[in-house]
Amino acid sequence: MKRLFSILAIAGLMAFATVNATTVNAATTVATTLQEADVATEELSFTQIVKERFIEGGPFFMGIVLLCLILGLAIAIERIIYLNLATTNTKKLTQNVEDALQSGGVEAAKEVCRNTKGPVASIFYQGLDRADEDIDAAEKAVVAYGGVQMGQLEKNVSWISLFIALAPMLGFMGTVLGMIDAFDKIEAAGDMNPSLVAGGIKIALLTTVFGLIVAIILQIFYNYIIAKIDSIVNDMEDASITLMDLLVRHKK
Repeated sequence: MKRLFSILAIAGLMAFATVNATTVNAATTVATTLQEADVATEELSFTQIVKERFIEGGPFFMGIVLLCLILGLAIAIERIIYLNLATTNTKKLTQNVEDALQSGGVEAAKEVCRNTKGPVASIFYQGLDRADEDIDAAEKAVVAYGGVQMGQLEKNVSWISLFIALAPMLGFMGTVLGMIDAFDKIEAAGDMNPSLVAGGIKIALLTTVFGLIVAIILQIFYNYIIAKIDSIVNDMEDASITLMDLLVRHKK
């Protein structure tokens, strides 16, 4: 009889332990699911908040500010890709041109420039193309074509600076219009009720914030592009001087 009670007690403990483990696992699963749901809700709520704030700012001014951001980013990305493709290893190109001049003459050096992309190689080609003339003619060709290449590098960059200035100006205009709307409501009601002016002030602040955010984003891209252009222009100037020295040595 005692043995039977012992067996029953052990079986009861095992069943209790199994139920307890199952309950703990179920609770853990529910907690994990709730945590994941909370995270998803937070992410969704952030996106929803951004959409709501954008709509509250007014479709006209906020739409123009968004258009400035889209166009500015499109031009900035296009310029960054173009400038990266235009970047050339100037030292390697100069060494290849010098070796070609010594081994195969001007035509071999021109072939090296034709097979190399970038404004530096184009400037080298223009100078080598007038190598049969005097050094002054070659130098004038290099300087003139350098100006053309610089214009290609700076193409459409002024539009980015325009969008940088336009976005916060539109935001400030929305601010002024929002404040005017708030004072119109106060005048119509004849009472200084905070709820009357809250909507106008909210629109004013939202348009200003979005305009400044767009300007900051585009300003970062603009500064990077300008720095990249300056670097390429410096390489062009150094390469032009080096090319003149190579042509002088080749004519001797």
